[in-house]
Amino acid sequence: MATKIRLARHGSKKRPYYRIVVTNSRTPSDRRSLDQIGVYDPSDKTPLKIEAEKLAHWLQLGAKPTLTVAQLIKRSGALTASTSAAAASAAAATEATSGEG
Repeated sequence: MATKIRLARHGSKKRPYYRIVVTNSRTPSDRRSLDQIGVYDPSDKTPLKIEAEKLAHWLQLGAKPTLTVAQLIKRSGALTASTSAAAASAAAATEATSGEG
């Protein structure tokens, strides 16, 4: 099963609130997820909260973050050196496959 780490939009109109979730790559992003590993609220002063242990666990299992989530992870500094290399390679693989189209 191919898993992705991506954003699921919640909140009301013009007030987005995103959950960072792990889902099967074939399901829509706002449907049932396997796990919630963080939240992103762009209107908040501290917009990003990620559980680093869960993130590392899912990256070790082979979940690939989307480009947006990979940028958020990098910005938050939630990863240690060993897991950031895994996230960077996963983001590079995501960019390479999205360009093949």
